[in-house]
Amino acid sequence: MADEGRNLIEILDENIPIDITKYINYVHSPQCGAIATFGGTTRDTFEGKTVLELRYEAYVPMAIRCIKSICSSARSSWDLNSIAVGHRLGPVPVGETSVFIAISAIHRADALDACKFMIDEVKASVPIWKKEVYTNGEVWKENSEFMERREELGKEGNGKVCCGKKVLVEERHEKRGCCAGKVKVNDIVDS
Repeated sequence: MADEGRNLIEILDENIPIDITKYINYVHSPQCGAIATFGGTTRDTFEGKTVLELRYEAYVPMAIRCIKSICSSARSSWDLNSIAVGHRLGPVPVGETSVFIAISAIHRADALDACKFMIDEVKASVPIWKKEVYTNGEVWKENSEFMERREELGKEGNGKVCCGKKVLVEERHEKRGCCAGKVKVNDIVDS
């Protein structure tokens, strides 16, 4: 079966919980000695504020394309059997799972490394937005992975500038990732 056929990617509509067993069963295989998983859940506090829920929005067609690209990048770096990724949209109450990743491989190192890569890339580059709702307000949040990627692009000493009047975008093949990891941004000066 083709690699893409061994990927299960779902962006779940509002109020549909993630079925963790479904994803683990999808990646399970008798030839694999490892299944690595990551589950991101809503915690009850953040920086001393009481969290009521998280709310997620996404541009679903692009999110799915980006996750497919991340899966391809993972497969090019590790020997993987199956990948399953699920992400909820809408409100996700405290204690519930908002994102789940399951990866199977013959060896645990491949599964574990690829799982960490997958969640880091999903958080850094997939167009899924999160709002934290507190007892005393709410705020849209940028993931730290996204912020680190933006800072990396904006460092002046490396010839990359994030926020100029004009930018030149070039293909870059040495980094893995969906969207941001494949571009190099350079400042273009008006003549």
